[in-house]
Parts: sequence; structure tokens; C-alpha cells
Amino acid sequence: MLYWALVFLAVAVTAGIFGFSGIAVASAGIAQILFYIFLLLFAVAMIARFLNGPSR
Repeated sequence: MLYWALVFLAVAVTAGIFGFSGIAVASAGIAQILFYIFLLLFAVAMIARFLNGPSR
């Protein structure tokens, strides 16, 4: 999911450079949403790992 967030960020930056503001705004919004979902899932995984204890 972080990969897709970075892909949409790259599309947004490229579109912004060439002046396609509508595409840049949409791509940046998608990248931001995917990044926050990634952070949420990462936090949940870290909490689950902490609560589960050390692995063998």
C-alpha cells in the first residue's frame, strides 16, 4: 500500500510540473489517503506485536 501511495505521489508531482492541476490534486488526495491507511495498519500491527510478546 505504501508503494501505491508513492506512485500516486509521483503522478501528482509530475502532473503538477506540467500544469495539470485537476489530476495533480486528485492524485495527491489518493496518495494522502493511502499513506494514512498504511500508517494506521502499521500502528495496528505494531500494537499487536507488542501485545503478543516476543517471537520464538
